[in-house]
Amino acid sequence: MKKIFYILLLMAGIQQAKAQQWGNTSSQVDPLATQYFQNQYLGNPAMAGIDSGLHLSAAYRRQWEHQPGVPVTMAFTAEYATTKRVGVGLNVYNDKAGLLSNTRVALTYAYHLPLSAANTQHLHFGLSVGLRNERLDVKNLDGEVLDPSIGRYNRRDNYFDGDFGVAYTGYGITLQAALPNMVGYFRDENKGLANSSTFFLAGSYRIAIGTQFTAVEPKVCFRGVRDFDNVIDMGANLVFLNNAANVFGMYHTSKNYTVGAGYNVINRIGIQASYSSQTEGLSNYLSGNFTLGLRVGFLK
Repeated sequence: MKKIFYILLLMAGIQQAKAQQWGNTSSQVDPLATQYFQNQYLGNPAMAGIDSGLHLSAAYRRQWEHQPGVPVTMAFTAEYATTKRVGVGLNVYNDKAGLLSNTRVALTYAYHLPLSAANTQHLHFGLSVGLRNERLDVKNLDGEVLDPSIGRYNRRDNYFDGDFGVAYTGYGITLQAALPNMVGYFRDENKGLANSSTFFLAGSYRIAIGTQFTAVEPKVCFRGVRDFDNVIDMGANLVFLNNAANVFGMYHTSKNYTVGAGYNVINRIGIQASYSSQTEGLSNYLSGNFTLGLRVGFLK
Protein backbone atom coordinates (compact mmCIF):
# COMPACT_ATOMS: atom_id res chain seq x y z
CA MET A 1 0.00 0.00 0.00
CA LYS A 2 2.91 2.31 0.75
CA LYS A 3 4.32 1.90 -2.73
CA ILE A 4 0.91 2.48 -4.30
CA PHE A 5 0.61 5.68 -2.26
CA TYR A 6 3.93 7.01 -3.51
CA ILE A 7 3.16 6.09 -7.10
CA LEU A 8 -0.11 8.00 -6.89
CA LEU A 9 1.70 10.91 -5.26
CA LEU A 10 4.22 11.07 -8.09
CA MET A 11 1.48 10.82 -10.71
CA ALA A 12 -0.39 13.69 -9.07
CA GLY A 13 2.74 15.82 -9.08
CA ILE A 14 3.36 15.10 -12.75
CA GLN A 15 -0.26 15.95 -13.64
CA GLN A 16 0.02 19.19 -11.70
CA ALA A 17 3.23 19.99 -13.55
CA LYS A 18 1.18 20.12 -16.79
CA ALA A 19 3.66 20.69 -19.64
CA GLN A 20 6.79 20.27 -17.54
CA GLN A 21 7.88 16.78 -18.53
CA TRP A 22 10.27 14.98 -16.18
CA GLY A 23 13.02 12.85 -17.65
CA ASN A 24 13.09 14.64 -20.97
CA THR A 25 12.30 18.22 -20.11
CA SER A 26 12.71 21.35 -22.11
CA SER A 27 11.51 24.88 -21.68
CA GLN A 28 10.14 24.64 -25.23
CA VAL A 29 7.06 22.63 -24.16
CA ASP A 30 5.85 25.38 -21.84
CA PRO A 31 8.21 28.30 -22.61
CA LEU A 32 8.72 31.27 -20.36
CA ALA A 33 7.09 34.38 -21.81
CA THR A 34 10.47 36.17 -21.81
CA GLN A 35 11.64 33.73 -24.51
CA TYR A 36 9.53 35.34 -27.23
CA PHE A 37 11.11 38.82 -27.29
CA GLN A 38 13.16 39.71 -24.20
CA ASN A 39 15.57 36.74 -24.01
CA GLN A 40 15.53 34.55 -27.11
CA TYR A 41 18.63 32.68 -25.94
CA LEU A 42 16.27 30.68 -23.68
CA GLY A 43 14.81 29.00 -26.75
CA ASN A 44 17.77 28.85 -29.12
CA PRO A 45 21.50 28.53 -28.28
CA ALA A 46 22.36 30.29 -31.57
CA MET A 47 21.11 33.55 -30.02
CA ALA A 48 23.81 33.59 -27.29
CA GLY A 49 26.01 36.67 -27.62
CA ILE A 50 24.11 37.97 -30.64
CA ASP A 51 24.31 41.49 -29.13
CA SER A 52 27.60 43.06 -28.09
CA GLY A 53 28.62 43.09 -24.45
CA LEU A 54 27.53 41.04 -21.44
CA HIS A 55 23.86 40.36 -20.76
CA LEU A 56 22.43 38.85 -17.57
CA SER A 57 18.80 37.73 -17.55
CA ALA A 58 16.51 36.20 -14.96
CA ALA A 59 12.89 35.04 -15.06
CA TYR A 60 10.43 33.78 -12.45
CA ARG A 61 7.05 32.16 -13.16
CA ARG A 62 4.32 30.81 -10.93
CA GLN A 63 0.58 30.40 -11.00
CA TRP A 64 -1.51 33.50 -10.38
CA GLU A 65 -3.42 31.86 -7.53
CA HIS A 66 -1.26 30.67 -4.66
CA GLN A 67 -1.85 27.00 -3.90
CA PRO A 68 0.44 24.41 -2.29
CA GLY A 69 2.61 22.57 -4.79
CA VAL A 70 1.81 24.70 -7.85
CA PRO A 71 4.46 24.68 -10.60
CA VAL A 72 7.22 27.28 -10.20
CA THR A 73 9.84 27.95 -12.87
CA MET A 74 13.05 29.97 -12.53
CA ALA A 75 15.70 30.68 -15.15
CA PHE A 76 19.00 32.55 -15.26
CA THR A 77 21.15 33.19 -18.31
CA ALA A 78 24.44 34.97 -18.88
CA GLU A 79 25.70 35.61 -22.42
CA TYR A 80 28.78 37.42 -23.63
CA ALA A 81 30.03 38.35 -27.10
CA THR A 82 33.74 37.53 -26.77
CA THR A 83 34.39 38.75 -30.34
CA LYS A 84 32.23 39.97 -33.23
CA ARG A 85 31.80 36.35 -34.32
CA VAL A 86 31.82 34.33 -31.09
CA GLY A 87 29.40 34.30 -28.18
CA VAL A 88 29.34 32.17 -25.04
CA GLY A 89 26.54 31.60 -22.57
CA LEU A 90 25.39 30.00 -19.32
CA ASN A 91 21.81 28.75 -18.98
CA VAL A 92 20.41 27.62 -15.61
CA TYR A 93 16.79 26.39 -15.53
CA ASN A 94 14.76 25.01 -12.65
CA ASP A 95 11.21 23.59 -12.58
CA LYS A 96 9.45 22.59 -9.39
CA ALA A 97 5.95 21.12 -9.20
CA GLY A 98 4.70 19.51 -6.02
CA LEU A 99 7.53 17.35 -4.68
CA LEU A 100 9.32 17.06 -8.02
CA SER A 101 12.25 19.29 -8.87
CA ASN A 102 14.19 19.42 -12.12
CA THR A 103 17.35 21.51 -12.61
CA ARG A 104 19.41 21.95 -15.76
CA VAL A 105 22.75 23.75 -16.14
CA ALA A 106 24.17 24.22 -19.64
CA LEU A 107 27.08 26.01 -21.30
CA THR A 108 26.72 27.44 -24.79
CA TYR A 109 29.05 28.25 -27.68
CA ALA A 110 27.68 30.32 -30.57
CA TYR A 111 29.27 31.42 -33.83
CA HIS A 112 27.91 34.43 -35.73
CA LEU A 113 28.91 34.38 -39.38
CA PRO A 114 28.53 37.62 -41.38
CA LEU A 115 26.98 37.13 -44.81
CA SER A 116 27.73 40.61 -46.17
CA ALA A 117 30.63 43.05 -46.00
CA ALA A 118 28.39 45.64 -44.33
CA ASN A 119 27.44 43.16 -41.56
CA THR A 120 23.76 43.61 -42.34
CA GLN A 121 23.09 39.86 -42.49
CA HIS A 122 24.33 37.04 -40.26
CA LEU A 123 24.00 33.30 -39.96
CA HIS A 124 24.19 32.05 -36.37
CA PHE A 125 25.03 28.59 -35.02
CA GLY A 126 24.80 27.53 -31.38
CA LEU A 127 25.44 24.41 -29.31
CA SER A 128 24.60 23.95 -25.62
CA VAL A 129 25.83 21.06 -23.48
CA GLY A 130 24.79 20.50 -19.89
CA LEU A 131 23.65 18.28 -17.07
CA ARG A 132 20.14 17.63 -15.78
CA ASN A 133 19.26 16.74 -12.19
CA GLU A 134 15.87 15.40 -11.05
CA ARG A 135 14.96 15.00 -7.40
CA LEU A 136 12.05 14.34 -5.04
CA ASP A 137 11.74 16.78 -2.11
CA VAL A 138 11.78 14.51 0.95
CA LYS A 139 11.68 17.45 3.40
CA ASN A 140 8.08 18.24 2.49
CA LEU A 141 7.00 14.65 2.00
CA ASP A 142 4.01 13.64 4.10
CA GLY A 143 4.80 9.95 4.39
CA GLU A 144 7.58 7.45 5.06
CA VAL A 145 10.78 9.18 3.95
CA LEU A 146 12.80 5.97 4.45
CA ASP A 147 10.86 4.10 1.79
CA PRO A 148 13.52 2.58 -0.53
CA SER A 149 11.70 3.67 -3.70
CA ILE A 150 12.25 7.33 -2.72
CA GLY A 151 15.94 6.72 -2.09
CA ARG A 152 16.34 5.03 -5.46
CA TYR A 153 14.66 7.96 -7.20
CA ASN A 154 17.00 10.51 -5.61
CA ARG A 155 20.13 8.39 -6.16
CA ARG A 156 19.69 8.40 -9.92
CA ASP A 157 22.65 9.85 -11.80
CA ASN A 158 22.52 13.24 -13.44
CA TYR A 159 22.42 12.90 -17.19
CA PHE A 160 24.01 14.78 -20.04
CA ASP A 161 22.02 16.54 -22.75
CA GLY A 162 22.53 19.12 -25.47
CA ASP A 163 20.70 21.63 -27.68
CA PHE A 164 21.55 22.77 -31.20
CA GLY A 165 20.23 25.84 -32.95
CA VAL A 166 20.65 27.98 -36.06
CA ALA A 167 19.32 31.42 -36.93
CA TYR A 168 19.39 34.05 -39.66
CA THR A 169 19.17 37.79 -39.00
CA GLY A 170 19.11 40.58 -41.54
CA TYR A 171 17.02 43.57 -42.66
CA GLY A 172 14.72 43.17 -39.65
CA ILE A 173 14.09 39.48 -40.32
CA THR A 174 14.89 36.77 -37.76
CA LEU A 175 14.47 33.10 -38.64
CA GLN A 176 15.22 30.38 -36.08
CA ALA A 177 15.37 26.59 -35.81
CA ALA A 178 16.41 24.59 -32.76
CA LEU A 179 16.56 20.98 -31.57
CA PRO A 180 16.21 20.93 -27.77
CA ASN A 181 17.54 18.09 -25.58
CA MET A 182 18.92 16.06 -28.48
CA VAL A 183 20.55 13.43 -26.26
CA GLY A 184 17.47 12.86 -24.08
CA TYR A 185 15.25 12.56 -27.14
CA PHE A 186 17.11 9.48 -28.38
CA ARG A 187 17.50 7.76 -24.99
CA ASP A 188 15.71 4.39 -24.94
CA GLU A 189 14.01 5.10 -21.60
CA ASN A 190 12.50 8.31 -22.99
CA LYS A 191 11.05 6.90 -26.22
CA GLY A 192 7.70 6.20 -24.61
CA LEU A 193 7.61 9.57 -22.86
CA ALA A 194 4.94 11.91 -24.24
CA ASN A 195 4.68 15.70 -23.93
CA SER A 196 8.35 16.38 -24.65
CA SER A 197 9.87 18.87 -27.06
CA THR A 198 11.02 17.75 -30.50
CA PHE A 199 11.85 20.98 -32.37
CA PHE A 200 11.38 24.75 -32.35
CA LEU A 201 10.90 27.05 -35.37
CA ALA A 202 10.31 30.80 -35.32
CA GLY A 203 10.15 33.72 -37.70
CA SER A 204 9.72 37.44 -37.06
CA TYR A 205 10.01 40.73 -38.94
CA ARG A 206 10.78 44.01 -37.15
CA ILE A 207 9.21 46.98 -38.96
CA ALA A 208 10.59 50.41 -38.06
CA ILE A 209 7.91 53.09 -37.63
CA GLY A 210 9.30 56.23 -35.97
CA THR A 211 10.17 57.65 -32.56
CA GLN A 212 7.03 57.57 -30.42
CA PHE A 213 5.88 54.29 -31.96
CA THR A 214 9.32 52.91 -32.69
CA ALA A 215 8.69 49.49 -34.25
CA VAL A 216 6.33 46.56 -34.49
CA GLU A 217 7.54 42.96 -34.73
CA PRO A 218 5.07 40.24 -35.77
CA LYS A 219 6.24 36.74 -34.83
CA VAL A 220 5.18 33.15 -35.48
CA CYS A 221 6.60 30.12 -33.63
CA PHE A 222 6.06 26.42 -34.28
CA ARG A 223 6.81 24.03 -31.41
CA GLY A 224 6.89 20.28 -31.87
CA VAL A 225 5.57 18.13 -29.01
CA ARG A 226 5.99 14.35 -28.97
CA ASP A 227 2.72 12.37 -29.09
CA PHE A 228 0.64 15.56 -28.77
CA ASP A 229 -0.57 18.24 -31.15
CA ASN A 230 2.19 20.63 -32.17
CA VAL A 231 1.72 24.22 -30.98
CA ILE A 232 1.74 27.41 -33.04
CA ASP A 233 2.34 30.77 -31.33
CA MET A 234 1.23 33.91 -33.19
CA GLY A 235 1.53 37.50 -32.05
CA ALA A 236 3.47 40.75 -32.13
CA ASN A 237 5.63 43.06 -30.05
CA LEU A 238 5.00 46.82 -30.20
CA VAL A 239 7.97 49.00 -29.20
CA PHE A 240 7.50 52.69 -28.47
CA LEU A 241 9.12 55.75 -26.85
CA ASN A 242 12.37 55.21 -28.77
CA ASN A 243 12.84 51.59 -27.53
CA ALA A 244 12.07 52.52 -23.90
CA ALA A 245 8.88 50.46 -23.56
CA ASN A 246 6.97 47.65 -25.22
CA VAL A 247 3.75 45.67 -25.10
CA PHE A 248 3.26 42.25 -26.67
CA GLY A 249 0.70 39.51 -27.09
CA MET A 250 0.78 35.90 -28.33
CA TYR A 251 -2.02 33.49 -29.10
CA HIS A 252 -1.24 29.77 -28.78
CA THR A 253 -3.09 27.00 -30.60
CA SER A 254 -3.17 25.17 -27.26
CA LYS A 255 -6.11 27.60 -26.78
CA ASN A 256 -4.52 30.04 -24.40
CA TYR A 257 -2.80 33.42 -24.72
CA THR A 258 0.09 35.46 -23.31
CA VAL A 259 0.13 39.26 -22.85
CA GLY A 260 2.85 41.40 -21.35
CA ALA A 261 4.60 44.75 -21.10
CA GLY A 262 8.14 45.89 -20.47
CA TYR A 263 10.18 48.99 -19.72
CA ASN A 264 13.88 49.76 -20.15
CA VAL A 265 15.61 51.79 -17.44
CA ILE A 266 18.57 53.89 -18.63
CA ASN A 267 18.77 51.65 -21.71
CA ARG A 268 20.58 48.90 -19.76
CA ILE A 269 17.99 47.38 -17.45
CA GLY A 270 14.87 45.83 -18.93
CA ILE A 271 11.89 44.73 -16.81
CA GLN A 272 9.04 42.68 -18.24
CA ALA A 273 5.81 41.38 -16.69
CA SER A 274 3.39 39.04 -18.43
CA TYR A 275 0.36 36.86 -17.87
CA SER A 276 -0.42 33.55 -19.61
CA SER A 277 -3.86 32.01 -19.41
CA GLN A 278 -4.19 28.30 -18.73
CA THR A 279 -4.52 25.85 -21.62
CA GLU A 280 -8.05 24.71 -22.39
CA GLY A 281 -7.62 21.20 -20.96
CA LEU A 282 -6.49 22.44 -17.54
CA SER A 283 -8.40 25.71 -17.22
CA ASN A 284 -10.98 24.15 -14.90
CA TYR A 285 -8.27 22.92 -12.49
CA LEU A 286 -5.41 25.42 -12.61
CA SER A 287 -5.24 29.19 -12.98
CA GLY A 288 -3.05 31.12 -15.40
CA ASN A 289 0.51 32.04 -14.52
CA PHE A 290 2.46 35.24 -14.00
CA THR A 291 6.03 35.76 -15.26
CA LEU A 292 8.50 38.45 -14.25
CA GLY A 293 11.64 38.95 -16.34
CA LEU A 294 14.76 41.07 -15.80
CA ARG A 295 17.57 41.75 -18.29
CA VAL A 296 20.73 43.80 -17.61
CA GLY A 297 23.38 44.75 -20.15
CA PHE A 298 27.04 45.61 -19.49
CA LEU A 299 30.26 46.35 -21.39
CA LYS A 300 28.69 47.51 -24.63
